[in-house]
Amino acid sequence: MAKGKYQRWLEPDGLLLLEGWARDGLTDEQLAEKMGINPATLYDWKNKHPEISEALKKGKEIVDIQVENALLKRALGYEYMEERAEISEKDGRKVIQTVKQVIPDTAAQIFWLKNRRPDRWRDKPQEKAETVAQADEMTLSDKLAAIREAARTIDN
Repeated sequence: MAKGKYQRWLEPDGLLLLEGWARDGLTDEQLAEKMGINPATLYDWKNKHPEISEALKKGKEIVDIQVENALLKRALGYEYMEERAEISEKDGRKVIQTVKQVIPDTAAQIFWLKNRRPDRWRDKPQEKAETVAQADEMTLSDKLAAIREAARTIDN
């Protein structure tokens, strides 16, 4: 490969193109193919030229935010306006607007909570807390038994 090929991608047009491809969801392998380079070369360029890395991050970030917003919208439910045209002989054409509702999606809610609050919403509750509590109870029971035994020894 010719030396200096990366310079084209450091120009504003090149960075904008990289950002757009990242926003479109292209993988690093696909990006490298579109750029006409080896994926390992892209990896090197991302490390050596922060402008390239930042353009790719920026493009991916935009789409990630859009997906987060869509997931949240599904999780909470939403309303939208639906329009349809009706033609009657008496009144002619009229547009009917109806407010429709999409109910909250429990699968989206579960996904959101498991990923945003794994400490509270993971599939299997953390057994560590129960084990520690049981260990404390056993230790307390053992201590009480030892105190009772000691009291009996003193009384005798």
